[in-house]
Amino acid sequence: MSGVLAGFTVIFVVVFIGYVVARTGVLGESGGLVLGRMVFFVATPALLFDTLARADLSVIFSPTLAITAVGALLVGALYLVIALTITKRTVPEATIGALAASYVNAANLGIPIAVYVLGDASFVAPLLLFQIMIYSPLALTILDVSTSSRGTSLVGVVAAPFTNPIVLAGLAGLALAVTGLSLPDPVMQPFALLGGASVPGALLAFGMSLQGVRVLERGAGPRRDVALAAFLKMAVLPVLTYVLARWVWRIDGHDLFAVVVIAALPTAQNVFIYATRYGRGTVLARDTAFVTTLVSVPVIALVAALLA
Repeated sequence: MSGVLAGFTVIFVVVFIGYVVARTGVLGESGGLVLGRMVFFVATPALLFDTLARADLSVIFSPTLAITAVGALLVGALYLVIALTITKRTVPEATIGALAASYVNAANLGIPIAVYVLGDASFVAPLLLFQIMIYSPLALTILDVSTSSRGTSLVGVVAAPFTNPIVLAGLAGLALAVTGLSLPDPVMQPFALLGGASVPGALLAFGMSLQGVRVLERGAGPRRDVALAAFLKMAVLPVLTYVLARWVWRIDGHDLFAVVVIAALPTAQNVFIYATRYGRGTVLARDTAFVTTLVSVPVIALVAALLA
């Protein structure tokens, strides 16, 4: 449990620093927007390229990959159906909500919790691969197409993922891992250096977005959307993951505990970065990340009590 508390403490401290930075105005009125774009276009692509280029594919391609993919896609699809048919949200807003309900904070929380609670950082590797190479490209393609001011053609839909820096960086890193090629250290080190700014940059941008606003501010739409996304993320996804792992893939013991703990991690701040980039669903992404980060502490403790 100490690893859980340590991981969350780091998150809250950096987010608070971001809030203070915005409060003092040292980066100016557009500082948060510029920082978010830097994370999206520079730091995160560098992190994904560096991470995947060094990845051990034998660890990544495991049953955990399938469980993670099926669980996230089912929960994300459920949010999309509800948002589009019942609450009547637009496609971009529904897409951000679907990510908020199913996109796990695998980097800045997943890695320390995997190390300190689960005893092995490789438990989050399949999740990182799925989110980087499948889920992000799928969601970003929908956002690219649905927010485009130009008419979309079949060629445009197909080409959309390959114009996104996050997708391109992930594909390039995975290509190196699959082929077994390795680039010289002087070539890789700049990507590692830039990638190191991704997680703190996202947290700082998230903290800056909290200045001057109230989380869960009045308004039936945002509150209802946040409640739905948070419920799906912190209740439905962990339970569904347990069912898939225990009775479909027949996993038990420590591996079962690990995959459920990973599913109980909060919404990633990357969802807020995506929302900021496309100017859609930013309040939903921000508030869901905040709520799920608070709720995930007792949820993970409960999972540990039941399954550890």
